[in-house]
Amino acid sequence: MLFRFNHYQNSVWLTQANVVTGKVLELEAKGLSFIHLKELNRQLTEENIAMQQELDVLRHQLTSLQKDSSYTERVLAQQTRDMQLISAQVITNSVRNKDNFITINKGTGDGVENEMGVISGTGVVGIVCKVSPHYAVILPILNSKSSISCRLRGTEYFGYLKWQGGNPLQAYIDDIPRHARFKVGDIVETSGFSSVFPPGIFVGRVAQIHDSADGLAYQLEVQLATDLANIRDVAVVVQKNREELDEIQQDQPTAKRK
Repeated sequence: MLFRFNHYQNSVWLTQANVVTGKVLELEAKGLSFIHLKELNRQLTEENIAMQQELDVLRHQLTSLQKDSSYTERVLAQQTRDMQLISAQVITNSVRNKDNFITINKGTGDGVENEMGVISGTGVVGIVCKVSPHYAVILPILNSKSSISCRLRGTEYFGYLKWQGGNPLQAYIDDIPRHARFKVGDIVETSGFSSVFPPGIFVGRVAQIHDSADGLAYQLEVQLATDLANIRDVAVVVQKNREELDEIQQDQPTAKRK
């Protein structure tokens, strides 16, 4: 009766009720957004990887138009087009140790096998080193035992990416020839000299150029594209013709290997 027959009290009551209702609806909206955020992040990661695949395919097709490709190079280009991805989520991770590891929630039951590459929407993550029916352990870039064959985009100069500890966004490539032509900011990508990663997967950019210990080559400091300290959604790379690629490379004793 107080609120119904008194204009001022009724106005105050409706105002406060609207405020409370608005707050409740706002909290509900935030809660629903948080629930759907996980799925949205997964979708965005898959879209980023798919876009990177398409760009890499176009780049390889353009390269093939500009020069003749060997049989192996054509197979590697086909591998890029045939690449399949198994989406997974990180359940444990570390970046502070000398030898870090990542565990994901997919295993042999989902098609994951040892020696498969793992990427994210921003670039290379690592290589599967242990797998069970439902889980897999990844040897990431941030591990002293990690050694991934990389090259400077647009060139044939390659080396092995290694992490020396410390900064989780910084790794190094040794033994780049002195006559190589490149600059700070150039893109570093996977070389494709193994069945783990197809060529052209983004790794990072050249941050600094140093002389090697003996002064006969360059050492490249690479700013890694993937922040492994803040990673949740990844994808395991499945190459359809992996066995065929391994066989081709084994038949070429002088071929560059991972």
